[in-house]
Amino acid sequence: MTLHPDFTSQNYYRNPAAAIEKLRQLGPIVEVRFPIIGKVWATTTQALADQVLKDTATFTIRKDDGTVAGMRWWMPGIVRTLATSMLSMDEPDHKRLRDIVDEAFRRRAVVQMEPHIQAIGDQLADELFAAGSPADLVDRYARKLPLSVICELLGLPLEDRSKFIAWASGFTRFTGALGFFAAIPNLFALKRYLERHVETVRRHGGEGLIAEIVRVEKEGGRISPNEIVSMVFLLLFAGHETTTHLISGSVFELLKNPGLRDWLKEDWSRADLAVEEFLRFITPVQFTKPRVVRKDIELGGVRLKQGDRIMPMLAAANMDPLANPHPERLDLQRKPNRHIAFGTGIHFCLGHQLARVEGKCALRSLFRRWPKLTLAVSETEITWRKRPGLKAINDLPVVAGG
Repeated sequence: MTLHPDFTSQNYYRNPAAAIEKLRQLGPIVEVRFPIIGKVWATTTQALADQVLKDTATFTIRKDDGTVAGMRWWMPGIVRTLATSMLSMDEPDHKRLRDIVDEAFRRRAVVQMEPHIQAIGDQLADELFAAGSPADLVDRYARKLPLSVICELLGLPLEDRSKFIAWASGFTRFTGALGFFAAIPNLFALKRYLERHVETVRRHGGEGLIAEIVRVEKEGGRISPNEIVSMVFLLLFAGHETTTHLISGSVFELLKNPGLRDWLKEDWSRADLAVEEFLRFITPVQFTKPRVVRKDIELGGVRLKQGDRIMPMLAAANMDPLANPHPERLDLQRKPNRHIAFGTGIHFCLGHQLARVEGKCALRSLFRRWPKLTLAVSETEITWRKRPGLKAINDLPVVAGG
């Protein structure tokens, strides 16, 4: 029986633990109809999500003909072009591309960037109410901080930040096929921009990760021009979009629970543990990309056939009581915290360190500057984007408080 749960409803986003528990009661793996993707198997436990993500011989991103498992026949060519990133590759192509960007990341020593990221957070917190109060924390703070950092890391001009925000908002808000097509012009605009920038770096040099990747290309590294553009697109998008929703989601939870906010402010050394719990509790990326089943196999008591598609549900994995007792509770002191918000296996998130540092710095800068920060509306008025697979608050109006 194919289920039709609404993973984009406000009821789901407001209380995902309850919806996920109902799904899990039907079994560790269930067949659902997912927007745009269609009929697909979804895991409801952490053990099965872990198994699928690590068994890359049985569950692959690409089919026999090389097409991406989640790609539909009606999707335009630009989507296929931008799917040539490591996120949409199996081995050995995944390792070839990952090694190139891993080396570039290592040269940037992300952990050593914390003081600089903190300074960016301090400046943005100072400017939060510059354009008036209430302020939308999503647009004025949660998006600006990670976007500023990733632009700097990549070597993209910070003055173009407003363009990236406009383009990104276009292709992260669609909920179905019509919205998907409406977002295509934004993809073209961003692709053209990145192609021009990469070509400028080839000719005149530059700074940041893009310059490092171009250097590898010039030294004979196995990466095509399309793969470079796709890689930069992935790093720019993944490098700010998900962290935006981690930050806004974390702030929302703290404003709903002033006691937790005050507990965190008492000792900022607690922030590392708190961020891990926010990653688990919010799970900004709710599902992984679809995988195709390479051979008939029994999984969680269900017989899967060769050619079936499966999507590990990270949100369900992080709400699995066998992995984290009382998962419906937000426990900022949770230890150990067995979340897989960054995925696992070969596609474990490249930017996990950066996201953790940004999450911690964002909270510290914000609540040091505005210790009495308060929601400007009732918490029941806060809504989430109807974007399947992403838990993203639309707007978070805040005031400075007393």
